[in-house]
Amino acid sequence: MTPACRPASPFLRRLALAALLLAGGAQAQQPAPTTYSDVQQLLKAGKSEQALEQLEQRLAANGRDPQLHFLRALALTELERPDEAIAALVDLTETYPELPEPYNNLAVLYAARGELDKARDALEQAVRARPDYAVAQENLGDIYVRLAARAYQRASELPGAARTTAPKLQAVRQVLAPAAGQ
Repeated sequence: MTPACRPASPFLRRLALAALLLAGGAQAQQPAPTTYSDVQQLLKAGKSEQALEQLEQRLAANGRDPQLHFLRALALTELERPDEAIAALVDLTETYPELPEPYNNLAVLYAARGELDKARDALEQAVRARPDYAVAQENLGDIYVRLAARAYQRASELPGAARTTAPKLQAVRQVLAPAAGQ
């Protein structure tokens, strides 16, 4: 996996990008109605540096808005600054532990680094925060499959285990293989 956080895994494409992500969660002090959509449009247009600049300005005026902090983490991710994005998301989860989306995105960044245990822990937190959050549930399933593949691979390297683990490892790898046309 590359440090750019853009592996081909379908799991890693589930980074939440929406102003609606925090709806019903923490009560943000709302900036101008167009703030979130303006920043999202910049991110969608690939103008992440410009989006980050706007977010930094808006956060200077309204530093308690979780939505702005989340969008900042997305901009940092898009700018391939994963360490800063992780730090921003960790801070967001500590300040607003009831919000599942930051945990989900944190898990995506951890998974991109191959830190599957941390990704699992973050997704379990997301599911605890909101059990009906389908994206986090699916991502957690994907992480469990990747953890299973890792365990079967390790087991297959041990004396006498290859015969029993090889079919399991092959089955898990088929699940992990990108679907045709993706």
